[in-house]
Amino acid sequence: MRSTLGLYQPGTSLLHRLPPGVKLLALLAVGMVSVVAQRWWFVVLALVAATVVVYLAAGFSVGLWWRQIRPMWLILALTAAMHVWASGWERAVAITGMIVVLVSLAALVTLTSPTASLVDAVVRASGWLRRFGVDPERVGIFLLVGIRCVPLVAGLAAQVREAQIARRATTSVGAFLVPLIVRALREADALGEALVARGVDD
Repeated sequence: MRSTLGLYQPGTSLLHRLPPGVKLLALLAVGMVSVVAQRWWFVVLALVAATVVVYLAAGFSVGLWWRQIRPMWLILALTAAMHVWASGWERAVAITGMIVVLVSLAALVTLTSPTASLVDAVVRASGWLRRFGVDPERVGIFLLVGIRCVPLVAGLAAQVREAQIARRATTSVGAFLVPLIVRALREADALGEALVARGVDD
């Protein structure tokens, strides 16, 4: 299965034309606002609806928006169940809805911005950290690796889920999480070795 999660898709919308730095700052602002907004479940639902509208305004379909969320369905379901049990359905809706909003918007940033431009924006913004001994280029590499890992893990989750269905273990959480974690750790080891081989030490 080919993942479409966070893959850049060229377009001419206003969101495509915005500088990557502006979009990253907006994403940061939404993350800060979410701390307050998640107190009210109906506000979170309104934000979910607004997120879908933004996807449409960017020239994307509701189906593409859903494909950004679908790999997380098990995590969302477990989170919702935990909060329903601990604090009621309103809290469950607020928490899971806000996760949906933040993941959707983070994916939208990468869908409308080339990865290289995002990395360049972060490197420029991190320039002032040089005085504290932080290498902005290394920060950019970490961001690049993080962006790459999102669709990678989503793809692994899809493969594990397909294998789980083939074994008729569709209700077993362990049959999904254990192989996913093992495969993700193997991929992380391989990625680390590749970075060291290219001169990026640990």
